[in-house]
Amino acid sequence: MKPNIKLVKTADLIPYALNSRVHSDAQVSQIAASIKEFGFTNPVLTDGENGVIAGHGRLLAAQKLKLDQVPVIELGHLSEAQKKAYIIADNKLASIADWDMDALKVEIESLQELDFNLDLLGFSKFEISSMFQEGGDDSLFEVDDVKIEIDKPKKTDDGYVEFAVVLSVDNKTRLLSAINKIKNEHGTQSNEEALMIMCDGFA
Repeated sequence: MKPNIKLVKTADLIPYALNSRVHSDAQVSQIAASIKEFGFTNPVLTDGENGVIAGHGRLLAAQKLKLDQVPVIELGHLSEAQKKAYIIADNKLASIADWDMDALKVEIESLQELDFNLDLLGFSKFEISSMFQEGGDDSLFEVDDVKIEIDKPKKTDDGYVEFAVVLSVDNKTRLLSAINKIKNEHGTQSNEEALMIMCDGFA
């Protein structure tokens, strides 16, 4: 069945009150930047009565961009139980996918050569540079500009700070494993949020 996509006023869409997926301001800004670059390529899913089932982050980004309308696909055929389940499944299933790191690095190198803005990929500069630190050509990504003193963090334009911690290979693996475990258990895609959850355990 071909989905019926229609435009709906952004102001008419109603976020799901018990949505367990959270979106940081930084992530919403990334989604907004993606929409500006590529267009609104992924419609918001609703329950047939303008209640949002999937696409809460895209809706927040649309509001940030002051878009009057967004594309919507209505899933009015879902039962109440199916709607609740899909809201969770849509987020979780995407978060458990893995990366083919070799293919990812080839694609990022290609985009770098094409002078494409890598910030639009959703990875931080530190994440991208880390991919190329072991056996890759990290000269492409100016690793030094994100490895800065921890006591003198570098401020970004949007008010965040960047700093690097030097770890042994074994400890890096342990840290990444812990971050990924927290992301899976708490349903977050952000390394920052995962680290903050880790910090909260000792605050």
